[in-house]
Amino acid sequence: MKQRNSKLQMSESYFVGALLAVIGGYLDAYTYISRGGVFANAQTGNIVLLGINLSAGNFSKALSYLAPIAAFIVGVFVSEFVRKVGNSKHIHWRQYIIFLEFLIVIAVSFLPTNNSNSYIFDMVANVSISFVCSLQVQSFRKINGITCATTMCTGNLRSATECIIHYRSAKDKNMLLNSLKYYGIVFFFIVGAAISSFVTKALNQKSIIFCAFGLLVILALMFIKSEEITEK
Repeated sequence: MKQRNSKLQMSESYFVGALLAVIGGYLDAYTYISRGGVFANAQTGNIVLLGINLSAGNFSKALSYLAPIAAFIVGVFVSEFVRKVGNSKHIHWRQYIIFLEFLIVIAVSFLPTNNSNSYIFDMVANVSISFVCSLQVQSFRKINGITCATTMCTGNLRSATECIIHYRSAKDKNMLLNSLKYYGIVFFFIVGAAISSFVTKALNQKSIIFCAFGLLVILALMFIKSEEITEK
């Protein structure tokens, strides 16, 4: 079997992917616990809740679900724009994405909760975090040779199970390894949600600072040069 050398970018390493999954799980739990029960990452839940509230005539509540859906769509456009124009000799376009995420997360930490304007502040926070998650899911789609998401789990669960099926039929150990990679990303997402559950209940809106530190670590790691790997 032929071998070829390729470059593994730090942004596609499993360690960075695991950190992003922790942040993804943390943000989803953060918005649900602290920002009015809205899911900021995967928009399926918001779409369902949008339909339920529209049918019940709760139009103001429906808007709180429509806004993050729209922000998610905008995030995809922004990510693709940065990908096309953001590369330079020393800075990778994904570093701009991570830095933008960092700035937005810091800004959200200053939006208060539990006051007379909580509805407005929570909507702004949820829209901002949905935008962040959209940037992340669009920009970081490949991790250590597999295509997966770090802000939602459904696709990863499907891919992990599919790999197990292929392993059982073809006895290809790479399929088993890929399955473990997918399940690992799901595990780290759960870890992020669990951490968020404790920290957000203790610190409320300020708990999102935890994600800012994680993003800084990722940004620093991405200055490490790509390493050459051999693929079969």
